[in-house]
Amino acid sequence: MALSAREREVVSALWRKMGDNVGVYTTEALERTFVVFPATKTYFPHLNLSPGSTDIKAHGKKVADALTHAIGHLDDLPNALSELSNLHLHKLGVDPVNFQFFNHCLLVTLARHYPGDFTAVMQACVDKLLAHVTSALVSKYR
Repeated sequence: MALSAREREVVSALWRKMGDNVGVYTTEALERTFVVFPATKTYFPHLNLSPGSTDIKAHGKKVADALTHAIGHLDDLPNALSELSNLHLHKLGVDPVNFQFFNHCLLVTLARHYPGDFTAVMQACVDKLLAHVTSALVSKYR
């Protein structure tokens, strides 16, 4: 089920509030993912995965840009994320469960940085957004 108008507004408001810090939070979420789910590191043998490394920051920025792009294209996520889906499936061979691991860590990160704003409603909206993004990314896996 697509995001409702209200859910879109909640997610958009959060993204506006994060502003230039989206990449900071996606980087932190990646760092959390690598610690909590260490098997996810196998997809990045060429990167320095030490917390705060320029490699993690660069990848965090890519993730932030992809999520921001997705928010701007909620009506056509499979098309908007088609190239990214191809990359993760064909070139990188990423197991789809890893997207869920990252999503969990991003929710934790956002709750940590926005404790007063990150209500259960906001969590549900962001979780739904991330589920739709994940669905679009894995759509070519079928």
